[in-house]
Amino acid sequence: MSSDAGAITTATERDRERSPAPGWAMSTKASWLALALGCLALPFSYGVDNVPCAAWLTPLFLLRFVRTQRLWISMPILLGAQTAAIAFQMRGMFPGDGAAYWITLFVSAMPAIVPYAIDRGMIRRVSGVPGTLVFPLAYTAVDYLGSFGPYGSWGAVGYSQYGDLALLQLAAVTGLWGITFLIGWFAAAGNLIWEDGWKRGPALRSGSALLMVLALVLFGGGLRLSAFAPHSSTVRIASLSAMPQRTPDALDHLIDGKATADDLAQVRAWAAPIDEDLLRRADEAARSGARLVFWAEGNAPVLKDDEAALLAEGSRLAAREKIYLGMALAVWVPGAARVLENELVMIEPNGAIAWHYRKAHPVPGDEAAISAPADGRLRVLDTPFGRLSAAICFDADFPQLLRQAGLSNVDIVLNPSNEWPAIDPWHTQMASLRAIEEGVSVVHQASHGLAAAFDYEGNRVAAVDYYASPGATMIADVPTRGVRTLYSRLGDWFAWACAAALLALIVMPLARRPQGAGAGLR
Repeated sequence: MSSDAGAITTATERDRERSPAPGWAMSTKASWLALALGCLALPFSYGVDNVPCAAWLTPLFLLRFVRTQRLWISMPILLGAQTAAIAFQMRGMFPGDGAAYWITLFVSAMPAIVPYAIDRGMIRRVSGVPGTLVFPLAYTAVDYLGSFGPYGSWGAVGYSQYGDLALLQLAAVTGLWGITFLIGWFAAAGNLIWEDGWKRGPALRSGSALLMVLALVLFGGGLRLSAFAPHSSTVRIASLSAMPQRTPDALDHLIDGKATADDLAQVRAWAAPIDEDLLRRADEAARSGARLVFWAEGNAPVLKDDEAALLAEGSRLAAREKIYLGMALAVWVPGAARVLENELVMIEPNGAIAWHYRKAHPVPGDEAAISAPADGRLRVLDTPFGRLSAAICFDADFPQLLRQAGLSNVDIVLNPSNEWPAIDPWHTQMASLRAIEEGVSVVHQASHGLAAAFDYEGNRVAAVDYYASPGATMIADVPTRGVRTLYSRLGDWFAWACAAALLALIVMPLARRPQGAGAGLR
């Protein structure tokens, strides 16, 4: 008889776990209204039409919907909404079309619903103030794990807060992941207040704790901006982009491995005037007082057989004008399995080559298919104006790669890049977070779109829109000294702490269950 009672009790518990918590139930209309409000904010919580406050409101409303619906109803709806939102947020940002494109979006949306599912599964096991931590911990852990994918930190929640410099200073301590946690905590604490009201102790304590932490973060960030602004001397850096050119059909033949002698002659004839113009404009920038000049990603096309001659010209220019010259080359290697060497060659004022840095993370797809592999190590050079390093375009979207700059006490990171309209100016804004995280100044020079330089607090010190001014040279007076941040030293400590805390919250209730509690589940 006791065995039957235990089975009935267990079945009842299972039914309760599958259904919304009775104390938190909403009317059907209110639940679907929460979904509607969340879906209204979701497309603007990231990407092309980003509205920073939408990133805070979206999980607040979607969590309300998930908590008041059965999982088999809420999860498919949420997955569909996330897929549609990604298509809207990142339209044109990633190449592809047809079924493969939508499958990619669908797969990309799957991790986004995981924190909601974890929260929904834990609401009966962890209540009160600890219960408000389940969602932000899961939100942060999933966001962080996504940064190890083929697109790096694209999609990370923290980028949505670009422009709020006081809040973004948190990245110097926790990286992007502290911002994700705060947004997730706002959603969970807001839901507890929604459910219980301010008068209940757990809701009052959770809401008060959130407000105190937010106040400390914003006050600390504001204090850093005002009291600890960069005060070192500056160095003048000139960065420029090649004039827009139509690529010859012969280059396609080279990429396909079918280039003839005539094709190579056409590529050489196309590349020569571009390279000459870049060298001429670099010379002009040096004569105007720039101490360092560099070009945008792959702006100087050159055949492998002609590379040495082009570098020799650059060495003569650097030695004559006593400048550091960063030559961003697209070196084409006929007959190679990977025909493109996408690199930045740094030349010192004495004409010596300091480094060849090759792009570590080609964009998945066509670029990755033709790009020669790299060793994934940033190069570092000591100069009279601080320690210098570089990362090419997509490389800067991988915080773990840029951490090498922080660990090497780098002061300035050059970031030659190549944009297209769909990612302009979003990709440039993303680069500013690397500056704050690693305590370095970042000079992001884009072939197209917005080029900008940021100091180590994320302040924009120079900018040029290359769609509006294609022949312009960006002049940036950049601080010669960076700072050592907690994030640059300890890396993703906060993200790992969140993952560990989430695991503890999941495991502890299971460990406390009575021995006979699972009898009916066998």
